[in-house]
Amino acid sequence: MAPTEDGPQVRLEPHRRDMHFARLSPITTGMRARCPRCGQGKLFDGYLKPASRCASCGLDFSFADAGDGPAVFIILIAGFAVVAAALFTEVAYQPPYWVHAVLWLPLVLILTLGLLRPMKGVLINQQYHSDAEQGRLFGHDS
Repeated sequence: MAPTEDGPQVRLEPHRRDMHFARLSPITTGMRARCPRCGQGKLFDGYLKPASRCASCGLDFSFADAGDGPAVFIILIAGFAVVAAALFTEVAYQPPYWVHAVLWLPLVLILTLGLLRPMKGVLINQQYHSDAEQGRLFGHDS
């Protein structure tokens, strides 16, 4: 943010963007776990560990910190789906408890582990495109 003549602050163009790259959709590149700048390089080294830099364009991924955001979103999404399905099954069929365990425990694992990496990729891509940084108070160095 930079002050203008009138006093209000205006958002400047993010400093990390390179004018040689087209603006890519953060959702598309995030779901594919690709670099937010070029869309080609891999975003992750392992299942959830971000790579240090893009092998294709050299973008430094040190800005990437999705924190607990992906896990929270996935818990809410998967929790809603599984609880709704379990309640419907209980009311409609009244199966024994072991049937619930056999049905819903694998579904919870599949949904949470299957959606966690794409959601983390989307949030990291959103961070890059919105030039998100850690919140700071004006006038304080710490």
